[in-house]
Amino acid sequence: MGWWQVNADTLAAGRFVVSELSETTATLQALERGTPSNPAERAWLDAHRPAYLERLADDPVTAQLVRTGLGGHWNADFLTPTPTGGTTFAQDLSRMRETSPDEARADLEVSRGGPLPTALHRPDLPQKAADLLEWVWERIVLPDWPRRRRIIEADVVARAGQLSQGGWAAALDAMNPGMRWLGGSRLQVNPRDYPPRELVGVRLVFVPVTPRQGWVSWDAAAQRYAVVYACSGTLSDADRPVVPDGLGRLLGPARAGVLVLLDHPRSTTDLVALTGQGLGSVGRHLKVLFDAGLAGRRRSGRSVLYFRTEVGEVLLRAQSG
Repeated sequence: MGWWQVNADTLAAGRFVVSELSETTATLQALERGTPSNPAERAWLDAHRPAYLERLADDPVTAQLVRTGLGGHWNADFLTPTPTGGTTFAQDLSRMRETSPDEARADLEVSRGGPLPTALHRPDLPQKAADLLEWVWERIVLPDWPRRRRIIEADVVARAGQLSQGGWAAALDAMNPGMRWLGGSRLQVNPRDYPPRELVGVRLVFVPVTPRQGWVSWDAAAQRYAVVYACSGTLSDADRPVVPDGLGRLLGPARAGVLVLLDHPRSTTDLVALTGQGLGSVGRHLKVLFDAGLAGRRRSGRSVLYFRTEVGEVLLRAQSG
């Protein structure tokens, strides 16, 4: 399995960051794979993938570049640069365009696991990759960025809550498929048979994205490592229970949505991540629901968990019927 030996100081200094480029790359991966895991993702792909496939049909070199660089056993490093935090999409894309052709081809050979086809022996691969990511950003991600950013920020709040309650083991377990805290300062980052890496005196960042994609990357020269992971409350709005129209009119859509999500006990940070609402807004909704007898609460360890009362259940059933 692939694991990192992460010393205590490196882990303590770890940070969650938002990366517009990582969000766009994850969106590109979702478009390329085209395999929905629920009806909402299927609807999203139906809305956006035809234009993406048309874009690639008009540029077969870029199509082969993406399938080689993101479809192999390892992402091509220049296509998934390690985020630093605090940079814009344009700044990160500019650095990608500056990748040397030799470096891009070398990264693609690693991703493919062998020599490249003749079509990819050309000097403009970084430019073509950047042009496609810019297309995905401007056409798909940017118009939806305010919503996506709220979901990402809510996930960071939820992870911070897990970190304060259960330490890094709670915050990191199952962050990505096959990822878990092994103990002894070891973080399994994937189930693959890769040599371990020792992270001492490096910068470690965790980067949530809304599509169901994830990867790890590093820049050894700059001593930066990153875990990109799919955050809670993703594009899959189908994961959330439906709010009955009548209940939404009675309580307001946001507050009704909180009540519907209390189908089993949840913490405030869980609700922040699931709804994409701010911590203050969720707290106010919970107070109103509690005061009205629609929600109850109980303590579990360091957390306060909220749940629907029988009165809340009766109201929900009446509005759903």
